[in-house]
Amino acid sequence: MNTRTTVLQVGGLHWATSERGVEDALMRRPGVLVVEANALSQTASVTYDADRTAVAELADWIRDCGYHCAGQSVPEHVCDPMAEPSGVTTTLPPVAHAEHSDHVEHSADVEHVEHAGHAGRDTHAAEAERDAAVEHAGHDAHAGPAMAGASPHEVMGHGGGHGDMSMEGMVRDMRNRFLVAVVLSMPILLWSPIGREVLGFTVPAPFGLRDDVFSLLLSLPVIFYSAWIFFDGAFWALRAKTLDMMVLVAVGVGTGWLYSVVITLTGGGEVFYEAATVLTSFVLLGHWLEMRARGGASEAVRTLLELAPSTALVLRHGETVEVPTAQVQVGDLLLVRPGAKVPVDAIVEEGESDVDESMVTGESLPVAKTPGAEVIGASINTTGTLRARATKVGADTALAQIVAMVQAAQNSKAPGQRLADRAAFWLVLVALIGGSATFLVWLASGASVQTAMLYAITVVVITCPDALGLATPTAIMVGTGLGAQRGVLFKNATALETSARIDTVVMDKTGTLTKGAPEVTDVIASGLPEEEMLALAAAIERESEHPLARAIADLATTRGLPELSASDFRNVPGQGAVAQVTGRRVLVGNRRLMTAESVDLGDMAGRRDELAAAGRTAVLVAVDGKAIGVIALADAVRDTAAAAVAALHESGIEVVMLTGDNAATARRIADQLGIDAVIPEVLPGDKAAKVAELQAAGKRVAMVGDGVNDAPALATADLGIAIGAGTDVAIETADVVLMRSDPLDVPVALRIGKGTRRKMRQNLGWAIGYNVIALPIAAGVFAPAFGLVLRPEIAALSMSGSSLIVAVNALLLKRLSLPAPAPSAPPANRPVVAVPGSGRASTSA
Repeated sequence: MNTRTTVLQVGGLHWATSERGVEDALMRRPGVLVVEANALSQTASVTYDADRTAVAELADWIRDCGYHCAGQSVPEHVCDPMAEPSGVTTTLPPVAHAEHSDHVEHSADVEHVEHAGHAGRDTHAAEAERDAAVEHAGHDAHAGPAMAGASPHEVMGHGGGHGDMSMEGMVRDMRNRFLVAVVLSMPILLWSPIGREVLGFTVPAPFGLRDDVFSLLLSLPVIFYSAWIFFDGAFWALRAKTLDMMVLVAVGVGTGWLYSVVITLTGGGEVFYEAATVLTSFVLLGHWLEMRARGGASEAVRTLLELAPSTALVLRHGETVEVPTAQVQVGDLLLVRPGAKVPVDAIVEEGESDVDESMVTGESLPVAKTPGAEVIGASINTTGTLRARATKVGADTALAQIVAMVQAAQNSKAPGQRLADRAAFWLVLVALIGGSATFLVWLASGASVQTAMLYAITVVVITCPDALGLATPTAIMVGTGLGAQRGVLFKNATALETSARIDTVVMDKTGTLTKGAPEVTDVIASGLPEEEMLALAAAIERESEHPLARAIADLATTRGLPELSASDFRNVPGQGAVAQVTGRRVLVGNRRLMTAESVDLGDMAGRRDELAAAGRTAVLVAVDGKAIGVIALADAVRDTAAAAVAALHESGIEVVMLTGDNAATARRIADQLGIDAVIPEVLPGDKAAKVAELQAAGKRVAMVGDGVNDAPALATADLGIAIGAGTDVAIETADVVLMRSDPLDVPVALRIGKGTRRKMRQNLGWAIGYNVIALPIAAGVFAPAFGLVLRPEIAALSMSGSSLIVAVNALLLKRLSLPAPAPSAPPANRPVVAVPGSGRASTSA
């Protein structure tokens, strides 16, 4: 089976309860495996068998459901929305911390489209197909009127394609429908029995018409324009063999209006035109305000989509040519001027500059770029002019991959949300049955048909489960968007929900809590000044490529010591090096080298042993047969590691360090950072077993790591968190990716998870409580005893207000208090070191 996953636009998906109709309809199609629709983002994630169906067919099937679909939900000026997904594992961006500059991959379940040029299709043909698709989506006979009055461009959104960009058009359309309804509802209300009796309105209807006939004429635009989206949506829902919000509103409005028409045409009587039109007005008002509020929930993805520049400067045949970004091909030489955005991912070939990558990676300071460095599409070149060779274009770029991962997370459904979706479906059925039962019970009790009808319509309207359908997805969208802004990518909603339950965080030491590169911690000299001893040692170490040697040489450079020349250099594998420096024979290495060269260590032996016992690597320095110093090195702790541990403790989370180092080295790091427990000398294959032991003790464990040997532990843990600069396997296995390689983002991820779960519970509690209380009131249960009666208009206002409260409450998650990111070291101060396991040189953060 050739399984692929893509995110498709579903324009006009107004209600959260309508998602099930799209999902059920697509699941009945051949080759479709999994569908997760999202009314908030106006998209649907579809996993399908590419051997049996394709994106074009999926788009057609969505249109058959009554919705607009321009293809895949991508920035059209960067990617072709009608292209097929590549079918290969996609890559996440190179992170800002340059000691981990490798591209890393994430799971294939968020595969996305491939650039039209990569698919081997002619550019003009691709554009023609896309234009045809847009025209088809804008004028398709099956498409519902949700976007009436909007141009195809507005339907598709700015730049085309992305569903939530059409939210602006949907909001305008909803506003226009509401304005028509409210303007016409006012005179209908005045010339209704309520206006005559309650408001004391005595002006006769114009043209000598009866009040009900005049109200019927005024109600026609309300029913056939303003309220038509309800009837159209109900038709498509019933066609998809499901029940949703549209069905309930259509039943409530349609029943009251049709009953009134029959009464009017048969001679007159008590009618409900004012109830039907005011009900329509309040539902549209509530939904208009709700859509405006929930539009902010997808702000993160919308911001990301707008980051990529629409054009690029390409050097061809010695001339600079401006072309659309979507036409940039791999291998093109790009010209990026100061202040301009980098159009696609590329490698610098000429020039030096600092590039601001904060909008993509969250890195707070500009990153120095020199020839050979990778630059990320949509980042901003700040100082110098760069010439860079395009390496990733279209949907393969870092920006497209981030968008794909965030969209997949937002569309995925947590277990709690799936339960709410099922409950919403049954609540619609309960509302319809309850409305019918209410009508019959009131008739049986001797009430008039009008009174029974009034109660029945009120029950149907007030029980609309839109708030229940919105409760969880709004919180998930805000939570994943909040994480994306900090460089914390949740792969799915389950990961977001799981992160809220973590009570123990296990962190791998090397590369997670530490930088994975040695730094000099102590310099001890005897017989010579410290600066002179260090200059002699550095003269030899500059001839070596060993990471320890580079660290010593970099320290001497940082201190501004003179660069002495070494001659007769001889490397002694596993021991150190020997050379002549300024006429003196200098040795730099370990105890075995000193023993082999018959060097008397003297007092240096004791100092060397003390440093080794503290978990440091001790390098001895000897001149002309006499030991003159010890230089201690250790894997440097990340700048934010201590703050990360403290933030986890503030949240009541236990921190455990897992490492293959000896106990002394592990304890030194643990004491320095305030870590609760240490598990040292763990073989790579045993890390997963140690995590399982903690789980067996009743702990909910999050594992944080970055290496291949961390992958089994990441998979075993309740929540796997990969440092974004880690290996491909670690990224693929993890549930959460920290793009900035900053341990401080671990407590950020967990706090976002807890905050999101709190909002989910608040929203679900409100939605369920509202229906439990509102249903008996609407049915008139308390009317005989307390005179408590709700009219359909008030029920509509109450129902819409409930949905608005849920959306606004979810948006309050943006005010969540998170640990502030620590500033990174200035790029100019980052020494070049070798990254273990990468096989390449890179810049240390």
